[in-house]
Amino acid sequence: MTSQLALEFARKIRAREQAVGYWAVLDAPVATERIGRLGYDYVALDAQHGLLGYSGVLNGLMAIDAGHTAVGMVRVEANDFTAIGKALDAGAVGVIVPLINNAEDAAAAVAAAKYPPLGGRSYGPMRSALRIGPVPAEANATTMVFAMIETPEGLANVKEICATPGLDGIYVGPSDLAIAVGGAFPGDPAVETEFNAALETIAEAAASAGIAAGIHTPAGTVAAQRLTQGYTFTTIASDLTHLEQIAKSHLDAARSAAGTKKD
Repeated sequence: MTSQLALEFARKIRAREQAVGYWAVLDAPVATERIGRLGYDYVALDAQHGLLGYSGVLNGLMAIDAGHTAVGMVRVEANDFTAIGKALDAGAVGVIVPLINNAEDAAAAVAAAKYPPLGGRSYGPMRSALRIGPVPAEANATTMVFAMIETPEGLANVKEICATPGLDGIYVGPSDLAIAVGGAFPGDPAVETEFNAALETIAEAAASAGIAAGIHTPAGTVAAQRLTQGYTFTTIASDLTHLEQIAKSHLDAARSAAGTKKD
C-alpha cells in the first residue's frame, strides 16, 4: 500500500501547492536522516553530480523515510531507463531528470518511470514496494517525474516540454541555465537580465500547462523569493555547502573573539 506521506506529497505537487526541499550530495545517511526530520517536504539526493553511488542513494532514501516527515527524491544521472528505474525501485517518490531538451526527451523520462500501459518500467520494486505500490497502477498514480530545464534547447522548447502527458513538473538547474543564456559562469551578473527573463518564461510555461515549477536555490532567502515569483517548489542549497559555510563561520567567530589570525 502506498504511504500516506507519498500520496500527500504527490497531491500537493500536482495541486501546485508550495513545497520546500533540501539537497543532499554526500553519502552520509545519518546526516541525511537528521535533515529529513527538520520539516522539509522532501529531500533530494543528487546521483548526477553528488558524491554518492547506488548504495548511497539506497541508504539515503531509507534514512529519509526513517523520519516519517519528508519524502525522498533522486536527481538521476541521466535520462535513462536503468537509472530512473533503479532510483524508483530503491524507493524514490520522484525523479528529477537532467538535460531535457524537448518534448521527446520528456516523454522518454515519463515512460521510464511508469509501468505499462503508461510506460515501459520493468517490474522489480525491491524496496519501493514497501512505500509506493506495489500494484503498478498505484505506483503509476504516485510516482512523480520532473524534467530539468537547463539548456538552450530546453528553454526554447519549454512550452512543449510542459505539455508532455504524465509529466508532473519542471525543475530549473540555475547554474546550467545561466550558462545557457550566455553566462560565462553560474551567477554571471552580465546575464542577470536574460537569466531572470528565462526564469519568468519557465514559471509561466508551467503555470499555463497546470504543472509544478521547481528550482534549486542557494539559500532559504532565495527560495522564499522564488516562491513569490511563481515557483511552486524550491530546493535549498546542499549538505556539503552548508557544512563548509557553518564550519567557516564558527572558525571566523572563534578567531575574531580570540583576536587571533591564521598564520
